[in-house]
Amino acid sequence: MTRPYRFALTAALVSSAFLAACSSTPLTSPASTPVTTATPVPVTNQAQTQPAPPANMATNQVPPYLDPQNPLAKERSVYFDYDKSEIASQYDHLVQLHGQYLANHPEVAIKIAGNTDERGGSEYNLALGQKRADTVAKALEILGVKDKQIETISYGKEKPRNPGHDEAAYAENRRADLIYPGN
Repeated sequence: MTRPYRFALTAALVSSAFLAACSSTPLTSPASTPVTTATPVPVTNQAQTQPAPPANMATNQVPPYLDPQNPLAKERSVYFDYDKSEIASQYDHLVQLHGQYLANHPEVAIKIAGNTDERGGSEYNLALGQKRADTVAKALEILGVKDKQIETISYGKEKPRNPGHDEAAYAENRRADLIYPGN
């Protein structure tokens, strides 16, 4: 190959590469053309285009104590006889249900609120309400619930569930309520 021929061939290859690189790109001003980086996706049924969550990803489920269909949410009060703070055997299942749940979920903390009926003095009723809350707390601790998961308080006769002034109302107000977060 002669020298002029080699020079011409090299010049032709360089210029064709240069022209090929520039020829497919249209020149427009940046203000007139919006810059997009995403590839347009045809609009279809979105339920089909969204990926399913991974099997190990937790879903936004309501905790059982907030689910109105769950016994933990339905049964939250231990009722007491007049002037008593002992848990009647008919409430053993309720205490066991909450005790098992709380023992298996140490991150959940509750408040136990002791209440009385309107009979008796304020100081006496506050003390009795506290005894009732403490009795339920001790029963839960026996079942494995940690002390740090439980806070007790007494409202005495200040927060009646039933405002009536008969034995049925009094019986409804003599209780200890288990109060979970979010309630």
